[in-house]
Amino acid sequence: RFGAVMCCCGPCAMYRRSALMLLLDQYETQFFRGKPSDFGEDRHLTILMLKAGFRTEYVPDAIAATVVPDRLLPYLRQQLRWARSTYRDTLLGLHLLPGLDRYLTLDVLGQNLGPLLLAISSIAALAQLALTDSVPWWTGLTIVAMTMIRCSVAALRAGELRFLGFSLHTPINIFLLLP
Repeated sequence: RFGAVMCCCGPCAMYRRSALMLLLDQYETQFFRGKPSDFGEDRHLTILMLKAGFRTEYVPDAIAATVVPDRLLPYLRQQLRWARSTYRDTLLGLHLLPGLDRYLTLDVLGQNLGPLLLAISSIAALAQLALTDSVPWWTGLTIVAMTMIRCSVAALRAGELRFLGFSLHTPINIFLLLP
């Protein structure tokens, strides 16, 4: 729908051999801030593909299987690892944004600025509660509204109501990942 998937998840991704061979040296020698990087290789490869001018696409009828965390602590570790690669590879791929669909640009910016704004809002809400003994209703409503707008736009653009389910990730971020 958008002409690009920003992260082709490792175990669920397939690449043309010819495209992969063109980028193999860059992929295998992945460095960040002068040090070898060993996380986010799927997002890094996706960014390399997009930089090289290839399209990355979601195939809805493809069938794939992977192992996912089934306990809270491994899930939180996975989410933090993914967040690190999101921030790092967004820096590496910022110049790609103008050439992508506007929604994807909004989504990438949201993935990076959203947690920062969520952290600031949560801290402000806690400060309001502690200092004034009043419940921060407006902060809560703003967070809910921003979450629902982002998920609703994705649901409408993709024609899939299930995208509204991504709104459940906001409470996980607030209560488990931000601390």
